[in-house]
Amino acid sequence: MASNTDFLLALEGVAVSFDGFRAVDGLNLYVDYGELRVIIGPNGAGKTTVLDLICGRTRTSEGSIKFKNQEITAWKEQEIVRRGIGRKFQTPTIYEDLTVFENLELSVPRGRDVFGALMWKRTPEVIEQVREVAKMIFLRDQLERPAETLSHGQKQWLEIGMLLIQDPELLMLDEPVAGMSVAERAKTAALLKEIIKNRSVIVIEHDMQFVESIAHRVTVMHQGKVLAEGDMQTVQNNPKVKEVYLGH
Repeated sequence: MASNTDFLLALEGVAVSFDGFRAVDGLNLYVDYGELRVIIGPNGAGKTTVLDLICGRTRTSEGSIKFKNQEITAWKEQEIVRRGIGRKFQTPTIYEDLTVFENLELSVPRGRDVFGALMWKRTPEVIEQVREVAKMIFLRDQLERPAETLSHGQKQWLEIGMLLIQDPELLMLDEPVAGMSVAERAKTAALLKEIIKNRSVIVIEHDMQFVESIAHRVTVMHQGKVLAEGDMQTVQNNPKVKEVYLGH
């Protein structure tokens, strides 16, 4: 196996067991720069666990995870975030009692030490940055609104914005359109296409129409392994995928 890769992210032979159950089992996954990769598969296939492994929330039992050719397998979560990997969980984690503006402002990367955090001020640059991201996530006119008054879809966008303002090179989203209206899903697809102009995105999703509208490549997982990979059409026509996931 090549030890050096031209990929943004490379998982090789990655496995993790929980109480003897192999949730991820010898997984190889390669994500390119500027790629939108969607991971699909039945419940229990190991999809969310893969994101947990990449962001350091769960430790691999074996195998290697490289980000920009640097081994990050043993790194702590915070180090991985600093390196440029952002992760959104299924349930939005936003500050409900703060405004949209304050949520975004809080996410602006500060100085990396206590002094940097203490010296931090609301500069014109910060305000500009917040406005730019707010526009991108369709919340430009909602900046003064308390986050708790937003719709479910708007909360999802706000959380994506809170990650974008940190400017990660890889953004990982777990079921971003769950619970969204049809109109919100369409806007989210447009947002993701905008996001990948200067970063890569991994999305876990069950909504096949949504997957079809956004994916460059689709990885189908089953029992902790890659069952199939390719563009949406290739994956949809794969007999094994039909059998275990898409139904006949």
